Amino acid sequence: MPHAKAADGVRIACQVEGEGAPLVLLAGQSNNHHWWDGIREGFTARRTITIDWRGTGDSDKPDEPYSTPGFADDVIAVLDELGIDRFELYGTSMGGRVAQWVAARHPERVRTLVLGCTSPGGRQAIERDVEVRRSLAQPDPAANRRALLDLMYTPGWLASTSGPYNTLGDPDMPPYALRRHRNASQRHDAWDALPGIAAPTLVVHGADDIFNPAVNAPLIADRIPGARLHMIPGARHAYFDEFRGIATPLVLDFLNAHR
Repeated sequence: MPHAKAADGVRIACQVEGEGAPLVLLAGQSNNHHWWDGIREGFTARRTITIDWRGTGDSDKPDEPYSTPGFADDVIAVLDELGIDRFELYGTSMGGRVAQWVAARHPERVRTLVLGCTSPGGRQAIERDVEVRRSLAQPDPAANRRALLDLMYTPGWLASTSGPYNTLGDPDMPPYALRRHRNASQRHDAWDALPGIAAPTLVVHGADDIFNPAVNAPLIADRIPGARLHMIPGARHAYFDEFRGIATPLVLDFLNAHR
């Protein structure tokens, strides 16, 4: 498994599969590249690149502040190591926050941008309500897991599948890294940078997402020049997983239209 060195010397693990145009897939908060298991197979006509965020997977796990702009720098370090100049970019949840910075800071490199189930951050973002926060703060790990599953997937999906569920976090993360990821995501604020994004942009969100409230999607789409918005009816936060039969063709159609 290749690694790249970030500017501060931290080793970032990356995974490369397939051939064709490079597509970078960015996972959610406190997750590693397995977030995309079962999904990246839908992009077989492309060379897909995933990473393990610092603090997760096979990347180094320094106990120091993390940030979404810093994660964006890690993404660029990986792509530089791989010799990839121009690329398509698809970020979901916290990965969508990071993708905002990548696209805003490196407009000459991002060919096409897809932002999924994400938020602009800052005062303009709509935060999850207090009941959702309480459900995720339960001291019982089993209850906390059930609450997270319910926010990610519909009851019908959970009743008909037994997992594995790859969106519930990296189980091997040290507690300090979990806190660092949470703080990075909570402190994200790219509102002022969004109008500077030049890449053709698709914003996708599950219409029933209350984990990252769906009202954030039109906020982002209205803020990025020319962005297109698509809400997936009935989908919750992990729309890209449960509704992959809808979401993956939607994303592919958008990417192919802007090649």
